[in-house]
Amino acid sequence: MKRMKSGGGWAAIRYTLRMAHRVGWWQLWKAMRAKNACKTCALGMGGQAGGMRNEAGHWPEVCKKSLQAMVADMQKGLRPEFFQRYSIEALRTLTPRELEWCGRLTTPLYAGPEDTHYRVIGWDEALDRIAQQLRGQAPDQNFFYASGRSSNEAGFLLQLFARLYGTNYVHNCSFYCHQASGVGLGRSLGTGTATVTLEDVEKTDLFVLIGGNPASNHPRLMRTLMNIRRRGGHVIVINPVKEIGLVNFRVPSDVFSLFFGSKIASLYVQPHIGGDIALLTGVAKVVLEKNAIDAHFIGEATEGFEAYRRHVLDADWETIERSSGVDRGTIEKMAAMYMRAPSAVFGWTMGITHHQHGVANVQTIINLALLRGMVGRPRAGLLPIRGHSNVQGIGSMGVTPTLKQAILDNLETYLHVKLPARPGLDTMACMKAAERGEVRSALCLGGNLFGSNPDAQFATRALAQLDLIAYLSTTLNTGHAWGRARHTLILPVRARDEEPQATTQESMFNFLRLSEGGPSRYEGPRSEVEIIASLAARVLGDKSPVDWKALTNHCHLRQLIGRVIPGYEKIAALDRTREEFHIAGRIFHTPRFATSSGKAQFAIHPIPPLMGSEHQLRLMTVRSEGQFNTVVYEEEDIYRGQERRNVILMNRADIQRLGLHVDQHVTVRSAVGALSGILVREYDIRAGNALMYYPEANVLVPTTTDPDSKTPAFKCVLVTVEPERVSSNGQVETVSGRFPLQLTH
Repeated sequence: MKRMKSGGGWAAIRYTLRMAHRVGWWQLWKAMRAKNACKTCALGMGGQAGGMRNEAGHWPEVCKKSLQAMVADMQKGLRPEFFQRYSIEALRTLTPRELEWCGRLTTPLYAGPEDTHYRVIGWDEALDRIAQQLRGQAPDQNFFYASGRSSNEAGFLLQLFARLYGTNYVHNCSFYCHQASGVGLGRSLGTGTATVTLEDVEKTDLFVLIGGNPASNHPRLMRTLMNIRRRGGHVIVINPVKEIGLVNFRVPSDVFSLFFGSKIASLYVQPHIGGDIALLTGVAKVVLEKNAIDAHFIGEATEGFEAYRRHVLDADWETIERSSGVDRGTIEKMAAMYMRAPSAVFGWTMGITHHQHGVANVQTIINLALLRGMVGRPRAGLLPIRGHSNVQGIGSMGVTPTLKQAILDNLETYLHVKLPARPGLDTMACMKAAERGEVRSALCLGGNLFGSNPDAQFATRALAQLDLIAYLSTTLNTGHAWGRARHTLILPVRARDEEPQATTQESMFNFLRLSEGGPSRYEGPRSEVEIIASLAARVLGDKSPVDWKALTNHCHLRQLIGRVIPGYEKIAALDRTREEFHIAGRIFHTPRFATSSGKAQFAIHPIPPLMGSEHQLRLMTVRSEGQFNTVVYEEEDIYRGQERRNVILMNRADIQRLGLHVDQHVTVRSAVGALSGILVREYDIRAGNALMYYPEANVLVPTTTDPDSKTPAFKCVLVTVEPERVSSNGQVETVSGRFPLQLTH
């Protein structure tokens, strides 16, 4: 497959035309123009201002991810005959893409211990089965999980139900993505979210993008990066992989960019996987040695500087260069660009958080920003670039093991109740408790809990130990095939633009968006709020302090949220005002922070040793251009020039050093699993490192987590690459078990 010379452009336009032809031009246009927040990333497209507008009002704002999610929701509905024809074993042979495109779920499904197929059941039977399970168990024998695609209203109701039921085993998908950002920001600044607005990013002089590929995963951010370069600003990209869309991108909605392309990276730095702390420590060392710090800001608005300064200056260049994989000259060039910039925004994605030292990575970025006073003023600050369109809102609603004290106090005071004080469990802790048999059931609000877990064999074992698992889903995914409990239920839910009442979502810029909903495309699916309220009423009965039927009215639910969630007070009047707003207390445009002292905290983190031996590669798992999180829309990755997903992308030097050749079949092996039938492909990645696709490569990822954030290290897995033998009849002999996902050859 020919590798593209730039991201976006005519390929994106052709894809749009193809999708329009698939579902109907007028139907897709109406769907994309609806007043609903985008279903994919958290940049905040859509909302009350209308579809295809960002929160600054710019039109048109649209990307392939938006189209893919919308077209998937516009598929034909699955009929009962489908599940009579396809057994669960047959579903296991389908790729993530094939499962996604089977069609929309329209009826509740059930499979018991002896069932070979899912079968259609009625709503009352489905809800009664779940309620009976919950009533028959102690509260801490169950956990409640939410993805970031659900609404604020559904997330708030889920955690309220769980806590009135009696458990803090409540968590969300951020523990497998950006939890390290929240913990790191919270410790250093007292906030868990971005400190900047979209306008700040648009007007900054320097954007430092670390460990991410928004050209594939957040395409609408590319317009912002293009605008920074056009104004004479700069973009520094830090990524072990040379991603073509971060070198040059053609923004389809900009005529000049579409025809001639837009340069994105002013400087492209390729460290080792896991080398970010060393690299950023080197930049800080140059800044300190040149005395290019903001001494007034540091003295007035920070604490811990002297200890941090000594730590950085004591770091030796040999360790910095060896551990980062970047030479001193490049580090000094990067530092010079930073020192010249009047303002700077640092943005990062899961290339920073998916490590055993993810929180340390985040705090190292914060330290560098604090050195020059690049936090606490306009046009400068910190931006965790989040994936799911409402993952930040789900956290704001309290779908976390530990409620913030203010939320807990407000709930107990308003409802006149005492909520459980026992510690909650994060996502990985709940999975391990399930494997040990300590947790008996799970309720999953969206997402793909199985597909998002490291060590897929462990995930299958853990979920199989449950008595019951219930998935609230729009389409089939690998969890429905591999993440089965003794009793498995799939409840079909309405997509965001099919909700009968308005819902809200929170963007990565702390901006609340209002989605109007719309008519349902199918009979059968129900609103997430309706399902949760129905379950809560069945489980808690007349003893509940909450009128669950009343809370199915989203207006009443938002009034409760406004009373309980600090910063969300304006949501109580949203149905009258229709006013979208920034969450109060989140954006820092003055150097006063949300810590107990009001000052930002410098944090000291030693440079971690570079992992691996000469016989191993450091592997990162990544998304392709044709997918969103665990959802795979297309098998090919056009930006990386890959027509399939069963590949390992390696540096040419590593291919030669290991005695391999391009398109050779290999087995990739880690401490927890192996994948066979993998093709070697050459790519521009720092030598000693490699890349494979998520979620298929989850088989290789250990369950090891960052001790502070409990986030798995998806981005740094030690692997070996072994040639596969060819038998006398010409067949490739592979290791046993391409478990758990069939990879397409």
